[in-house]
Amino acid sequence: MKSVVKMKSEGKPDIKEFRELVFEIVNMMPKGRATSYGAIARSIGYPSHSRMVGRALADSTVQNIPAHRVVNSQGELSGKDAFKTPGTMRELLESEGVTIENNRIKNWRKVFWDPMSEIRLD
Repeated sequence: MKSVVKMKSEGKPDIKEFRELVFEIVNMMPKGRATSYGAIARSIGYPSHSRMVGRALADSTVQNIPAHRVVNSQGELSGKDAFKTPGTMRELLESEGVTIENNRIKNWRKVFWDPMSEIRLD
């Protein structure tokens, strides 16, 4: 896995490579765990691009990416409207054993998967 996306001269990431890295990170996440847009952005070297991570994941269903495992930094299902129905994200997480209460992951700190500490580059 690459650790940093190539930057263009104006400091913006290469969109195609950015998306590929986001998808790669999300595919590494185990079932029953979830992460945040910001954690993914930090793991690929763009800590201030969490919204761009969300946009990359918005059409990830075509690519069969488990985007339902990516939520906001508080564990809220902020991306639920990007799915077929607003309840789809919740259903997918619950099918993996994640408990949702009031549109938020219960025990967020326990469920949280931090790519920076959990991916081994051996």
